[in-house]
Amino acid sequence: MPPSNLKAALEALLFSSDEPLSLSLLAESLEAASEDVAREILELDADYRRRGAGVELREIAGGHLLVTAPEHAEWVGRLLRGRKRVRLSRAALETMAIVAYKQPVTKVEIEAIRGVDSSAVLATLLERNLITIRGRSKVVGRPLLYGSTAEFLDYFGLKDLAELPRPEELRALVAAREPEQLDMSELQVPADLAQTLPEGAAVERPAETAGEAEGLADDADSEPAEQEQT
Repeated sequence: MPPSNLKAALEALLFSSDEPLSLSLLAESLEAASEDVAREILELDADYRRRGAGVELREIAGGHLLVTAPEHAEWVGRLLRGRKRVRLSRAALETMAIVAYKQPVTKVEIEAIRGVDSSAVLATLLERNLITIRGRSKVVGRPLLYGSTAEFLDYFGLKDLAELPRPEELRALVAAREPEQLDMSELQVPADLAQTLPEGAAVERPAETAGEAEGLADDADSEPAEQEQT
């Protein structure tokens, strides 16, 4: 039986989670119909907006997440100031940006844009599950192809890849996520990416960009990155 107060139970689940919860998972957990949960999500969101709450519901990476309202971010930042948090290096941010906009993309293509070896940073991003191996290119050597993950969307608070800004606008998005770690004046990769994309071009989903790499292999070929042939 679903809870007697479905909206309150839904709010409790959302409050307890630090990652987006899908509609199907919420419905299963509450033993309620998906359409009922979807309706309560809309009503809960409306309640927050109506009373100007300090939190808001955000749809991120195919799920729903309670986040701090932007106008109160300063106060949350003061509370959390000084707490240690693992941050991404500038090299990792640059590499992640290339993967996001050019996926599926090979290590050689990434290094052609960055101008330096990217083996270590790719391994870091794979370990943190911000990027993933999507298969192999059919070019000579069949190098691994990299793409973004749901965790990437969660990290930047994006609903899907269609919400990615233009590369030249990426500085603002990165600055909001990593304000202390990144010297934005030195982040050249977004500008380089902007020059390689057609004017006004929309960012495509990974499944739609597979043709850029002359097709993916039938299997994922998920060997460790260090075994890649480039």
